[in-house]
Amino acid sequence: MFFHKILGLFSNDLAIDLGTANTLVFVKGKGIVCNEPSVVVLRKDDKKPVAVGAEAKRMLGKTPANIIAIRPMKDGVIADFDATGEMLKYFITKVHNRRSFVSPRVIIGVPSGITQVEQRAVKDAAQVSGAREVYLIGEPMAAAIGVGLPVGEPSGNMIVDIGGGTTDVAVISLDGVVYSKAVRVGGDKMDEAIMAFIKRRYNLMIGDMTSEQIKINLGSVFKTEGSEPRTMEIKGRDLISGIPKTLTINEDEIREALTEPVNVILDTIKVILENTPPELASDIVDRGIILAGGGALLKGLDLLIRQETGLPVYVAEDPLTAVVRGVGKMLDEIDLLRRVAISL
Repeated sequence: MFFHKILGLFSNDLAIDLGTANTLVFVKGKGIVCNEPSVVVLRKDDKKPVAVGAEAKRMLGKTPANIIAIRPMKDGVIADFDATGEMLKYFITKVHNRRSFVSPRVIIGVPSGITQVEQRAVKDAAQVSGAREVYLIGEPMAAAIGVGLPVGEPSGNMIVDIGGGTTDVAVISLDGVVYSKAVRVGGDKMDEAIMAFIKRRYNLMIGDMTSEQIKINLGSVFKTEGSEPRTMEIKGRDLISGIPKTLTINEDEIREALTEPVNVILDTIKVILENTPPELASDIVDRGIILAGGGALLKGLDLLIRQETGLPVYVAEDPLTAVVRGVGKMLDEIDLLRRVAISL
């Protein structure tokens, strides 16, 4: 115990948003020090990591037979325990400048729909990576704190956190989640929908990276009158001839491709609104719905939700970092952390 206390003196406490698409790390007193893709490239024979993060993402879909590129988080949960452990170890060591003896307190944001087995897996992966104490906090709560919502007040705050693997929708009041629902639809499902659409319409096979680039450049869900649809040139493999080819697609086609995943998110928001107690529902009418997570950057999503619900909708400032900023605030407010952390 004494040894742990001494280690605690050296430790830089960390807050981690362990995301399906990106992992962000927040260090006490320094802010966000790391924002890298959740990708690990391993050797097949000894499972040793070749690359992690941004470097590994560049290798996705381009690896030879003896090494594999893995995204250890799938749909917001750990799909590959060992790879997640390696990834966490890499990020923790990176932010501590290779001082491997440092044993930090770690707070990790996890999706609200996570099972106890999955919670245990996250906790174990962090401990294996050298964490001294591990706390888990639900992502909707972390996002709400990150965007500055008054979560401790007796009033309804509605947050929609659209990540890479999951969309978390929650109504929060008095430091607790009154009602929440998580669906395993997020940025990844949007990428898959774009891939499937282009394959179906043009018999063209594109990769994950191209699909994500299309979503960022052309992704939109709400048609604004009078604006010229944006276009983009894409490259892939023709499924009929088997030869690589280039074609041009436009924004309207991508809007059609994204209809299904976006509708799932809309339906989830409606389910939450239907199940919100009337007193809190009246607060949401006044305060509106806050969008966080990378999916909040999808062009026109706020307008579409406003049209479908009739409620005011606001996109959080810097939605991509909302969860990690919220988890980071917990490092200074241990009392609040104890109130909102998931107990295992």
